[in-house]
Amino acid sequence: MSTRVTLKFMRDCLHRKLKPSGALRVGAPRHYSTPPPPSSSSSSSSSAAPRVPQSSKKGRFFTAATIGLVIAGGAYASTVDEATFCGWLFSATKLVNPLFALLDPEVAHQLAVSAAARGWVPKEKRPDPSILGLEVWGRRFSNPIGLAAGFDKNAEAVEGLLGLGFGFVEAGSVTPIPQEGNPKPRIFRLRQEGAIINRYGFNSEGIVVVAKRLGAQHGKRKLDETSSTSSASNEEVKHGGKAGPGILGVNLGKNKTSEDAAADYVQGVHTLSQYADYLVINVSSPNTPGLRQLQGRKQLKDIVKKVQAARDEMQWGDEGPPPLLVKIAPDLSKQDLEDIAAVALALRVDGLIISNTTISRPDPVSKNPVAEEAGGLSGKPLFSLSTNILKEMYVLTKGKIPLIGCGGVSSGEDAYKKIRAGATLVQLYTAFAYGGPALIPEMKAELARCLERDGFKNVYEAVGADFR
Repeated sequence: MSTRVTLKFMRDCLHRKLKPSGALRVGAPRHYSTPPPPSSSSSSSSSAAPRVPQSSKKGRFFTAATIGLVIAGGAYASTVDEATFCGWLFSATKLVNPLFALLDPEVAHQLAVSAAARGWVPKEKRPDPSILGLEVWGRRFSNPIGLAAGFDKNAEAVEGLLGLGFGFVEAGSVTPIPQEGNPKPRIFRLRQEGAIINRYGFNSEGIVVVAKRLGAQHGKRKLDETSSTSSASNEEVKHGGKAGPGILGVNLGKNKTSEDAAADYVQGVHTLSQYADYLVINVSSPNTPGLRQLQGRKQLKDIVKKVQAARDEMQWGDEGPPPLLVKIAPDLSKQDLEDIAAVALALRVDGLIISNTTISRPDPVSKNPVAEEAGGLSGKPLFSLSTNILKEMYVLTKGKIPLIGCGGVSSGEDAYKKIRAGATLVQLYTAFAYGGPALIPEMKAELARCLERDGFKNVYEAVGADFR
């Protein structure tokens, strides 16, 4: 029916059969004119019906076709179910995403964040497969796939990114004082290898700006919850993290010129912890001089104790303080890993993120001229290295500490391998930069199939399965 109406409308436009009624003359389209008042001096031709200004056939056809497409698109959207239309929107991003490859990498990154911040990305309306749901640190995750820190450094697009269907999003790294980071250019694509080298260097707007931004988002969330509670039963209200339906992590960094790293992390805790579902101490970025030295046993123990004390001395409600995690590098020796595991177990660290980017250049990256650029390598070439570190840490911590597997994840099968290696949750970044929003539902569906294929009833059963 809608198709017939659209075709008729287009045909009428083409033959100029649409004429303004008397009631619409004041606001009539400019292509139509009303008759002039009769005049005694007018010739016989002037009393005839006025001529309508002519427009080109191409113009009329383009206008009619555009209107027809809009009407047809609206008719389609109104007749298909929400899940089908949502799937269509995510698939449509595959047409747009390649355009970002034509831009400078940092410009493309900024545009992607801006698009998500403004809601110019699809919103996932379909529920996640039930097999993917899990609870960690007393927080409910609809799925274990998250966006790693580094993408939304200043928490500009948390709501839009969670709306894409991530189980959790990690903002940051955030430094106490605003800093520009390293000189540009500082990000380089290795598209053929599915990798990126970056040396951003903790470019950050600072904790004050980020705190204001997260505070506004938190207030909006609370208002929405209140409205939902007043119009629905408790069972119908959607519960999530502090930023919405998903879980929000905040990654804390130190300023480049700071001489007291622990004080920087403590300041981040005091200012941002009230808005975070979990906090991360980042001591593993290769782009801040001296930062990775903080992974040593003595240094790490000192920092963790001070940050835990700062968190625990704050006032918390029934939900308690946010969990505290440490993000480590993949370029660690066996002794380094043993020291970190010992500190994590002794101080009861809530979790470890394994891993950050690597300063190594494994094949096939080593053969690419871009590999000579300084910075941390992320993407597919990092997968094996980071997964091996993950396995070692799972054994060293005896499976007692939740681990987040990060590094080279680009598919549901990759996420599944991380989980079997000991990860409870999984993060990605580079694959999302290349694949765009359409990658997220594809990964979740593939992960669910992997779990079902091997007879697992949920994610928990698969964690560390390679060791059983």
